Amino acid sequence: MSARASARADDHERACAVALSELPMMGPGRLRALLDRWSPSAAWRAVLADRAGDDPRVAVACGTDLVRVRAHWARAAARADPSASLARTRDLGIAVHLLGEAAYPPELADDVEAPVVCFVFGDEAKLSAAARVAVIGTRSATAAGLQTARQLGRDLADAGVAVVSGLARGIDGAAHAGALAVDGGVPIGVVGSGLDVPYPRANASLWAAVARSGVLLSEAPPGAPPSAWRFPARNRMIAALADVVVVVESRASGGSMLTVKEAIVRGRQVMAVPGSVASPASDGTNQLIYEGCCPVRDALDVLVALGLSTATRDRGASRRRPRPAGDDARVLDLFAGRDPLDVETVARLAGLSLAETALALDRLTSSGFVERNGAWWQAR
Repeated sequence: MSARASARADDHERACAVALSELPMMGPGRLRALLDRWSPSAAWRAVLADRAGDDPRVAVACGTDLVRVRAHWARAAARADPSASLARTRDLGIAVHLLGEAAYPPELADDVEAPVVCFVFGDEAKLSAAARVAVIGTRSATAAGLQTARQLGRDLADAGVAVVSGLARGIDGAAHAGALAVDGGVPIGVVGSGLDVPYPRANASLWAAVARSGVLLSEAPPGAPPSAWRFPARNRMIAALADVVVVVESRASGGSMLTVKEAIVRGRQVMAVPGSVASPASDGTNQLIYEGCCPVRDALDVLVALGLSTATRDRGASRRRPRPAGDDARVLDLFAGRDPLDVETVARLAGLSLAETALALDRLTSSGFVERNGAWWQAR
C-alpha cells in the first residue's frame, strides 16, 4: 500500500472513531467495548447494521439500556457521515488519536483506563514535561484557597513543572491562572466536554489561554456538552497524567475525592493543603492528612516529593525556619538516622516528661522539621 493510500485508510479509521464517539448514549466504557471487539470502521458497520449489541462485551457495557442504546445508535449512524465528523474536528484545530497508534500521547498510553479515542488541542509536546502536578479542589473555594492554588500554580510553573487541572471553577481555574502568570509556564487542561465547548462559560478565556500556552485534552468529541457523567470519567485522566496530585480544598466527598481515588489506584502520591477545622471546604483535605497524606505548605514541599528540589527546599527552609533550640533541638536530634518513633520512646531518649515531649513535637511538626503518621513521628 502506498503512503497516500495508507494515510487515507488511517483517516477512514479515525473518522469512524470520531463518529462512534459522537453517537448518543456513548460513553468511555461502551466505546472501549466496541473498539476492543472491532476496528473503528468495522465497529461503525456493525452499528449501522444494528449488530453491535450482539457482541457479549458490548451488551455488558450497555447493561439494561441495551435495547434503547442499539436503537439510538442505529438511527444516529444512519444520518451521520464519518468523513464530515473528522473534517469538522480538524477544522477546529483538534487532533484525534486512537489508542495503540504511534502518535497517541505516551503519557496516557499505558494507563489502565486509557481513552480509546483522545482529542487534543494545543501543543502536544507540552505533555512530555519533566514533571506534571495536578492541583485540584472544590468549585466552592474560599478566598484563602483560591490564593493558595494560584500561588502553587505560579511557583510550580516557575520551577518548570506542568500544572494539570480540570479547568473547573474554583481551585482548578485558580491553579491554571497562577501557571499562566509565569512566562513559559505549562498548563495542561483535562476537560469533561468537547474541546470547543468551554465549561463553565466564565472560564472561556482561561481555556483559550491554556490552549495557547499549553494543551487541552478530552475524550469527548467536539460539540459534546458538559454532561455530569463525563466529569468522573475525566478525573481518571487527570490522575493518569499527574506525577503528584495536590488537593488544595475539598469537602469530604465530591469530584476531588474521586480524583484522589483514581490517583491511589494508579500509585500516584496524593498531598493536601491543611485548612481550618471550622471550614467545610477543608473537611476532605484535613481528612487526607489525618489518613497519612503529606501536607503541603508551599510549592517547595511538592518539589521535594517530586525529587526535583531537595537543595532548594533546604535553602528555603533555612530562610524561613530558625534552627530549633533547647528541648526542641534535643528531640529533633533523636530522629537522625532512626526509624519513626512514638512519643514515649522520644520522651525516654530525650530525658523529658511526656508533656514536654508532646509540646516539642507539636512545635517541630508545625515548623516542618518532623511529620506525624498516626502515633509515630519522623524527620521530614
